Amino acid sequence: MEDQKIVQRNLELQKQWYGEPLGDRVRRLVVAFDVSQANLADVLGISAPMLSQVMSGRRAKIGNPSVLARLIMLERKVLTPEVASGRKEALQKALEDVRDSKPTVSRDMLPVDPGRADRAALAMLRRTATVEELTEAARLLDGRFPALAEVLRRAGALT
Repeated sequence: MEDQKIVQRNLELQKQWYGEPLGDRVRRLVVAFDVSQANLADVLGISAPMLSQVMSGRRAKIGNPSVLARLIMLERKVLTPEVASGRKEALQKALEDVRDSKPTVSRDMLPVDPGRADRAALAMLRRTATVEELTEAARLLDGRFPALAEVLRRAGALT
């Protein structure tokens, strides 16, 4: 396979595995934390050349689960008020916390394609209750919790 085809294949695999190309995710972190790629690589526990290869698609995956866990930790920290404030001290503390972490990886830490997650949740509801039960629960919830009622109706409609 020529290089361009390998890169395209790897980027497609990243979309499947991580929800989007890793380069997009890493670039957002570089901007959010105002750090270089090399600095971010150090925080994640990966070499700068390896991070560059993953970002460019020359490598398809992050092989070390702890590195992936730290990436996800940073993505979650971006959403905290302290980090979102953009204060240098808060950004630095978040980076240090993640660098010093010894994460373990569990299924609920992994990024999930929202469409796939929706289908999985609906399927789980469908396995848990009959169509009649889901329909009745939706009817009971409709007045006060219409969004939840709609989820139950969608689960009941699965075949």
